[in-house]
Amino acid sequence: MASYYIGTAGWSYVDWEGIVYPVKHDSRFHPLPFLARYINIIEVNSTFYRPPAIQVALSWVKKIEPFPDFLLSVKLHQIFTHVRKDFSQKDVDTFKHGIEPLVAAGRLASLLLQFPWSYVNTTAHTDYLLGLFKLFSGYPLVLEVRHSSWDDYNFYKLLKQQGVCFCNIDQPVLRNSIKPGAVVTNPKFSYVRLHGRNYKDWFREDAGRDERYNYLYTTDELEEWVEKIKELGKDTDRVYVITNNHYRGQALANALQIKNMVSGEKIDIPLSLIKQYPVLEDIVQKIREGQLDLFNKSEKDKVPEE
Repeated sequence: MASYYIGTAGWSYVDWEGIVYPVKHDSRFHPLPFLARYINIIEVNSTFYRPPAIQVALSWVKKIEPFPDFLLSVKLHQIFTHVRKDFSQKDVDTFKHGIEPLVAAGRLASLLLQFPWSYVNTTAHTDYLLGLFKLFSGYPLVLEVRHSSWDDYNFYKLLKQQGVCFCNIDQPVLRNSIKPGAVVTNPKFSYVRLHGRNYKDWFREDAGRDERYNYLYTTDELEEWVEKIKELGKDTDRVYVITNNHYRGQALANALQIKNMVSGEKIDIPLSLIKQYPVLEDIVQKIREGQLDLFNKSEKDKVPEE
């Protein structure tokens, strides 16, 4: 039976204050152990913008010590996935050195190689991927591509041969965007990233990060993915599910919904998050009633207006 790890992309968001995190907290407060009380994986996004420092990784390991089953997935630096030039072996070694504490502590779930929508399936691009896989061989690699040209049997076969996990994503399906699926290319683990379905702002050039990922999944939409997640669990030992619709804590709200829908077990929810997203009260009520199948199929689940 597969193990399911469900959590959020990142934790350092100012707009989570008072919604996810308590308004009042002392200087000892850190989001990482706080979130580890509710979810069992987080995707580290900061490593995409700057190479990880070993001291920081050591501090992460220290902070999650009380949570033995908690894992971190690390996003590869953008110089390898978006710039794709002018990097050296030193850049590779620096990145590896920075995440070594996670590897040594058995806390590294995966290394995420996320490419932009503009990265299409060509021979040159495939060759570049193969080179990148070689540079970071030995790590549990996950590849995210967003263009539909990669939805190809031979490409999935190549990933299987390389032992690289294909990342199944949910995104606004516009132009040649890859569609949601349940593809397994590594029997050890599978991976899902939910970016939201903000069609209005997804490709808008002047849209900021918060606008692009501002979306709260409805229960019906989550149920579609829970079916896929369970399907992935039939063919892999672990399933990692990451919600990236981070604005105002929506990622945590949806992650907790998915966690409950997959497991059917009682879960803890921050009270402030329930106040922001009343749909979570459904979980609380069902638990009170001793019914753990949870969730009616209402389409009323919208972000409350301010």
